[in-house]
Amino acid sequence: MKLFLFTDGGSRSNPGPSATGVVIKDAKGNILASYGEYLGIQTNNYAEYKSIISALKKAIALGATEVICVLDSKLVVEQLSGNWKIKHENIKPLAKEAFAVMEKFKSVKFKHVLREKNTEADAEVNKILDTR
Repeated sequence: MKLFLFTDGGSRSNPGPSATGVVIKDAKGNILASYGEYLGIQTNNYAEYKSIISALKKAIALGATEVICVLDSKLVVEQLSGNWKIKHENIKPLAKEAFAVMEKFKSVKFKHVLREKNTEADAEVNKILDTR
């Protein structure tokens, strides 16, 4: 089963209060999961990575074998696609975790979109941060 993972991570006053945002859809566009998680004081990049890791794990639980990951973080898309090096020490363990989860799928593809095209995942981030 193919699922579409829309993820976002946000940090106010980077670093600052941060959260994940995840919206998972099936091939027909039906929302199967929509949620966010507060992460405490973290960087934006940390939140972006935690968001994709969470979405990948949820997709496994939902029975996905193929995923298309849609993010507005060019950095995460390029790093997890293997195009850019991962330089920051605090991100390396997160990338390692993401790669380990990605191995459980038959296919994982990444697509970078502008923030305006990722509004549902962004709304999940803001919903969490606005309640803090």
